[in-house]
Amino acid sequence: MFVSPMLLQYSKDNMPFNSAKHIAELKFDGIRLIVSRTDEIRLYTRHNNDVTARFPELVLDAPIPPGTILDGEVIVTDQDGKPDFEGMLARFQSKRNKTPVTFVAFDIIKHRGIDVTSLPLMRRKELLEQAFKESDHYKRVQVVRGLTTEYFKIVKQHGLEGIVMKEKDSKYEADRRSWAWQKVINWTHAEVYISGYRKKDFGWLASIETTDGQKRPAGIIELGATPTHKKAFNGVRNRLEYREDKNFVYMEPLIRAKVKTRNWTKNGLLRSPVFVDFIV
Repeated sequence: MFVSPMLLQYSKDNMPFNSAKHIAELKFDGIRLIVSRTDEIRLYTRHNNDVTARFPELVLDAPIPPGTILDGEVIVTDQDGKPDFEGMLARFQSKRNKTPVTFVAFDIIKHRGIDVTSLPLMRRKELLEQAFKESDHYKRVQVVRGLTTEYFKIVKQHGLEGIVMKEKDSKYEADRRSWAWQKVINWTHAEVYISGYRKKDFGWLASIETTDGQKRPAGIIELGATPTHKKAFNGVRNRLEYREDKNFVYMEPLIRAKVKTRNWTKNGLLRSPVFVDFIV
């Protein structure tokens, strides 16, 4: 049985805050997964794609009793034990890839066949604790109470993705983006050159300068640009264009911009970069 998961809002100004009404959890850098067991284990992405066959280690000997539906994140960890998003994607996209995964549960939707979404979060946490015994492939997220700002500093120091702050009394609001859950992302900031644009869907090609003064591709900026930014860009792009192919128009890399990104990939690309502003 699939349940469309509850979604997060960004915290105001992407800042953590201390509150007696909230807890904090690590934001795991993986793929959102609903683990459902009525008669048999079924695994669903947040978009209702059945991916049970992709993760046999989450099916065999799963410690999940019948009548249970869990919400969480499936992750791959690197040699330091940190979530590795690229490793997770590689595992997800290749049937030959056998890198082991771990499902980290942070909420429970059904317990012993009963819908528990209307219960307060902390009561659901108690039920989650009772719902299964942790194993190599099934874990529960650790809850942090108080000093959220200090916790976020530690998360940043370790280069982790961020945290989620949740109201203790919040209900589970399926298929809704709620302010009861707020995420704070550990953004990395960078300065790039805009070296082209995509012809169809919006996207600016980003390049960075190497140590020898050359420009190399660094990804595509798809988020963050306002209509005002796009209008300003369109006003000058024609003067800088020099080549095009089926999908892109290429420009002299003279326009500089600030971006924020989740992190850098192993291939030196920006991961999900967000435009911040032009550098004048």
